[in-house]
Amino acid sequence: MAQPPKVLDVYNKWSKFSFGKRLFSWFFAQWAPYFKTIKPLVLDLEPGKCEVLIKKKKAVQNHIGTVHVIAICNGLEMAMGACAEATIPEHLRWIPKGMTLDYTAKAGSDIRCVADCRDMIWQEGDFLMPVTAYDKNDVVVVKGHIKLWVSLKPNKK
Repeated sequence: MAQPPKVLDVYNKWSKFSFGKRLFSWFFAQWAPYFKTIKPLVLDLEPGKCEVLIKKKKAVQNHIGTVHVIAICNGLEMAMGACAEATIPEHLRWIPKGMTLDYTAKAGSDIRCVADCRDMIWQEGDFLMPVTAYDKNDVVVVKGHIKLWVSLKPNKK
C-alpha cells in the first residue's frame, strides 16, 4: 500500500490530540501565510475532501456584518490546497490557475469551506476542484470551483 501524503499523515497523527486540529491548522497556514488572516480550523481532511472552518469574527466581516466573500475565498483555497495535497498522485503536482464562484446567500454565521474531489480522477491539464461554503445551517453561501493546473513532477537527477 502506498504511503499517505505527508500532509495527510501529519493531520492524522496530530488530530488524535486535543489541540491537534488547531495545531495542524496553524502549521498548514504557515505554508501560505495569507491563510492566517482568517484564523482557519481544519475540521476534517481525508483523501479527496477537506473542510475548513472560518469563525465569524470582526476581522473577517464586511460593512454589513457578514463574513466577507474574500475571507470565504481564502478558506475555500485553503480547503482546496489541503485536499489536493492529501489526494494528488505522487507523480503529479498542482498549482492554482483560477477560481469561479457564485455568491448564493449572505454569510451571516461561521462558515464551513469544503473542497471535495472524491469522485474525480487526477490527470495532467486543467483540473476543476469543486468547492462549497456553508453557513451554520448548511445553507450554501458560495459555490463553484478552483481551477488547478496539474502536471508531471520533473525527474530528480
